[in-house]
Amino acid sequence: MTADRPLGPLPVLLVCLTVVTGLVDAFSYLRLGHVFVANMTGNVVFLGFGLAGVGEISIVASLFAVFAFALGAAVSGRWAAGRAIHRGLLLAAATSVQAGVVLVASVIVSVGGVQGSAVRLTLIGLLALAMGGQNAVVRRLAVPDLTTTVLTLTVTGLVADTTPSSVRVRRLISVLAMLAGAIAGGVLLRWVGLAAPLWAAAVLLVGCAVGAYAAAGRTQSQTWR
Repeated sequence: MTADRPLGPLPVLLVCLTVVTGLVDAFSYLRLGHVFVANMTGNVVFLGFGLAGVGEISIVASLFAVFAFALGAAVSGRWAAGRAIHRGLLLAAATSVQAGVVLVASVIVSVGGVQGSAVRLTLIGLLALAMGGQNAVVRRLAVPDLTTTVLTLTVTGLVADTTPSSVRVRRLISVLAMLAGAIAGGVLLRWVGLAAPLWAAAVLLVGCAVGAYAAAGRTQSQTWR
């Protein structure tokens, strides 16, 4: 993938997925214990805290999140690698499946809450599976500076590289999108309801799926396939 390859609407759609990351990680960290379902770097650090016996970290939850994320990434990565289809259709299919998984998690939370370790682990597994799948497909799309789940290199590149203003803007938008998702997740949890961040994430995912499918069907989409 070269940086000058036409990207069509992919950057906009991936910014939406970055907001989704902020929403689901806000829910998982604040309501499922100190665990992320998208940020595996954080989980590895939390696992270290748990093994050290500090911070009230659940070793099982951290390990399970990493395992489910890896499983989702493995399945989605192999599925995507075996299909030479338009990138828009690939994203549409992936986000459709991801939306379904997040919707299941939303229903579980809406009906039964998050009480009990079995329920929390189920939710961690579902959400980490979905986010692992997202990460693998986004990696396949290879849009520069829009990984949707990891910002460390994006922030580093933003301040360390000498790049055109358009590249810096894209990196900054990625950071702000994650921040916006986290803020929205926190606000929804505080003022709307327990499952609100997940419902919001599901709506965004459905929107991304519809948008990607519609964009891929246009004649000019051949320039960014």
